[in-house]
Amino acid sequence: MSKNTPFYERHIALNAKISPFAGYNMPISYKGIRHEHLAVRNAAGVFDISHMGEFLVEGKDAEHFLQYITTNDVSQLSDGQAQYSAMCYPDGGIVDDLIVYRFHSRKYMMVVNASNIDKDLSWAREHVRGDAGVSNISDDTALLAVQGPKCLEVLQDLTDIELKNIGFYHFREAELAGRPMIISRTGYSGEPGFELYHAPADALHVWDRLFGKGRKTVPEPVGLGARDTLRLEMKYALYGNDIDKSTNPVEAGLSWITRLEKGDFIGKEAIRKVKEERPQRRLIAFKMCERGIPRPGYVLYAGDKKVGTVTSGTMSPTLNTGIGTAYVERKFSKSGNTLFLEVRGRRLQALVVKPPFVDRSPMTFS
Repeated sequence: MSKNTPFYERHIALNAKISPFAGYNMPISYKGIRHEHLAVRNAAGVFDISHMGEFLVEGKDAEHFLQYITTNDVSQLSDGQAQYSAMCYPDGGIVDDLIVYRFHSRKYMMVVNASNIDKDLSWAREHVRGDAGVSNISDDTALLAVQGPKCLEVLQDLTDIELKNIGFYHFREAELAGRPMIISRTGYSGEPGFELYHAPADALHVWDRLFGKGRKTVPEPVGLGARDTLRLEMKYALYGNDIDKSTNPVEAGLSWITRLEKGDFIGKEAIRKVKEERPQRRLIAFKMCERGIPRPGYVLYAGDKKVGTVTSGTMSPTLNTGIGTAYVERKFSKSGNTLFLEVRGRRLQALVVKPPFVDRSPMTFS
């Protein structure tokens, strides 16, 4: 039976379309995916992402443990900084992608994908090294993402700290809407934004302050449908579609979060071998040249040769054209190559493009 997030009654009051996802009853959309998507691109939107998983990693060997279990270099983090990373199996397959937050040398937080909470927790605890403990605080954490170019207008009058001074992939522990929380300069939309980690008991209060009547800038509630189209326009990987235990970071385009020069970590030698020998396939971005919507599992061809399979696809609300990602044979993966996507028995022209599909810059505020 699916659980409800702390914001569930607000979703129902707004007539959200609710569907089970990763063990929770989650809002898929309120006024429509396209409407919500464009609200985030042009103004600001709020996502309930309380289904995500959060683990605390504590102890004097916390950094040493995280260095061993994740692919990125945790030693490069300073207090109040976050890092995108991944955990891999010994064969280089991906356990999950995640974000590591450093509070101080003895305290970190891992934020993992909702569908992988139990698996990731077991994997982490199985590989604990030294004086480090992993505790699951997912049920004790409510999480909202406020994303879009007007996110500062939505949030700044609710807190005393200067939000624009929080760097990209940095965070602060502070009060917002009169409640203590972690305010993190992260997100999954490609737009400037923040993620707000707070106690479930404070959830409805925080929501109501964000959407309060008379506010100068009121955000749009946004469901998981637009969250998916937004992330795909940026070619952000989705676990279960673009990455999983059968894919490795090199072929998935995640070499930049895989630090082979650091000390030992799980999967290092397998990943090194793939990099040295060059992967047989690559995760590419492609745009439709004809009207058609890519869907996961659709086949891509070069001439009559099957060269790849779609992992994610949608009609881009920003570009008004079909876009997708796919693993294709390496020699067909170069930007500018023309491929053909089979859609309902027809072969439609598609162009391999350099990601992201939409040029955004979340690093700085305008």
